Amino acid sequence: MGTIRSRKLKQKGCLILLLLLAVTSSGQESSAPERYHYEKGDSNGIGKWYMGREIAHVMGFQGIGWLERPEREREEHTEQLLEYMEIQPEDRIADIGAGSGYHVFKIAALATKGTVFAVDIQDEMLVALREKKTAGANKNVSVLKGAEKAVQLSENSVDKVLMVDVYHEFAFPFEMVASIKRALRPEGKLYLIEYRGEDDSVPIKKLHKMTEEQATREMEAAGFELLKNHDGLPWQHCMVFGVKQE
Repeated sequence: MGTIRSRKLKQKGCLILLLLLAVTSSGQESSAPERYHYEKGDSNGIGKWYMGREIAHVMGFQGIGWLERPEREREEHTEQLLEYMEIQPEDRIADIGAGSGYHVFKIAALATKGTVFAVDIQDEMLVALREKKTAGANKNVSVLKGAEKAVQLSENSVDKVLMVDVYHEFAFPFEMVASIKRALRPEGKLYLIEYRGEDDSVPIKKLHKMTEEQATREMEAAGFELLKNHDGLPWQHCMVFGVKQE
């Protein structure tokens, strides 16, 4: 009889312990800040929000024609952007969300003794990048498949990172920028190019534009600080960020 009573007491004690653990865990989860939240918004968004901004749908590989449009240089002044980047022959540069490589191969022609990492998450874009690399003379281009939460670059491996009209589509912006921070060398620079959200005359959908204020807030959350915003591009911000010094 005593053995049965002892067994029941042990079972009761285990049940109480499990309940306490469940309550503690629940309390920890409810008190932890949520980085993202979900609610219906713009038809061009995914219903996921970060720091007051709805994340936009990714432009699929079907948009390659638009990326390669003949009027792009006139609309975006790509050559001016490359001047802002102050590319050196030995630079190791990553183009995140490289798409079909519109900027990649222009950069590769300048960083002749360095390496250009063309990173994209879509297999069809990677195929286009590899075809361009095979057809050209740019042997200093390395094509890499990225992930939703990481750029898949080695730690402390690049001098400069370029993101052109792609950051606003990242499903996990905080994690991606943290990954970029790990990949950058101590004096590295992040070049964030986004259509100007402050300017209604820029003929781009609202969710595919960003204001300097919003972009700076998000970059600061991941440990970056705004060093300069070049204002010489027709439609876009060219925001230069560095790792915030402790």
